[in-house]
Amino acid sequence: MEKLKIKVSIADRVYPLTVNPEQEEGIRAAVKKIETMTLQLEENFEMRDKQDVLAFCALQFASQVEQNRIQNEEGLDNSKEKLIEFNKGLDHILLKYHIK
Repeated sequence: MEKLKIKVSIADRVYPLTVNPEQEEGIRAAVKKIETMTLQLEENFEMRDKQDVLAFCALQFASQVEQNRIQNEEGLDNSKEKLIEFNKGLDHILLKYHIK
């Protein structure tokens, strides 16, 4: 598969990247989110230092990833508990009717 050479702009700097074609859309969407977030931080908190803006942007994205991970783990734990309870109920029914 042939790689694409693209350029993205983040915080007034241009970065050349070489990516797989299937990655381009995701990268461009991520860049757009970063640019939107940096503009909001600059406007709402009057941040002017690009390094501070990008640090807070990175912190916000990382915290979103971690929160999603925590929620997914909790969801898996809840599903696991429900399956265990379901299996116990099924075992009870099978024993009751001498199927097991």
